Amino acid sequence: MTTTPPPVQVVLPAGRSEGDVAATVRATKRRLTSPWATVAAIVLATVWTIPTFGLLVTSFRPAADINSTGWWTVLTNPNFTLENYRTVLATDSSQSLLPFVINSVVIAVPSVVLPIFLATLAAYSFAWMQFRGRDALFVAVFALQVVPIQVTLIPLLSLYADIGVAGTFWAVWISHTMFGLPLAVFLLHNFMREIPGELVEAARVDGAAHVTVFFRLMLPLLKPALAAFGIYQFLWVWNDLLVALTFAGSSNQVAPMTVALFNLTGTRGSQWFLLSAGAFVSIIVPAIVFLALQRYFVRGLLAGSVKG
Repeated sequence: MTTTPPPVQVVLPAGRSEGDVAATVRATKRRLTSPWATVAAIVLATVWTIPTFGLLVTSFRPAADINSTGWWTVLTNPNFTLENYRTVLATDSSQSLLPFVINSVVIAVPSVVLPIFLATLAAYSFAWMQFRGRDALFVAVFALQVVPIQVTLIPLLSLYADIGVAGTFWAVWISHTMFGLPLAVFLLHNFMREIPGELVEAARVDGAAHVTVFFRLMLPLLKPALAAFGIYQFLWVWNDLLVALTFAGSSNQVAPMTVALFNLTGTRGSQWFLLSAGAFVSIIVPAIVFLALQRYFVRGLLAGSVKG
């Protein structure tokens, strides 16, 4: 025997009819939407997408066509090939970019995990632990964000050469960790400070130490913020050229995808057919990561308080 649920009754504000509420809703929609804003968004999206679409089309064109005509000529004379991707992704080709893709993954994963791990510990200390000089130290860490990366490259390269790690993955991992820590500490500290102190005090009353509070209470609440920074850090590291070129060099054993694409251009850009295919391959990985974790990224951007 099934029962039909009672109809939902909508309680209107006092002195307001359904017509008044509907008129208010329509007026609100008109204020929040604008045809000019829609047109501007479509134009910006089109302008942003056209170069990517052109890169995709170029990556499937033969080398002779790329050197002689523009990608838009495929509309009147379509001619496509997979040879560019076969060359780029081949395992036995001297022009293959597959080893550099692997190097990029090897560089990106520790360069994301290390700053997140260190930043969460530091942010918790700044947010919930009392020690002398805490505020001054936090301001000093925050101020490191204004230091240009370029002014640190030569001193760091000299230091890495002295300790024997220049041209290795360690130099790139350490550099990306250092450059990402100030922002990570600042963002995670601000997020932690928005967590009600009553939760932490209740855990401390129950006998939880700082380690228990950190792992059992803070980390579950920090997932959106950690995911947001992780995506940001991954995209920055994956697309980085300056740090990788300075500390890793052009060695096939260490250099990431960006360095390989830079070398493909040559002095005259004679390998455009491989450059376009390699560039699109380098786009695929961060696009997959962003699309897979997009909801966590949005939650992290909008997070800042505990909602019951």
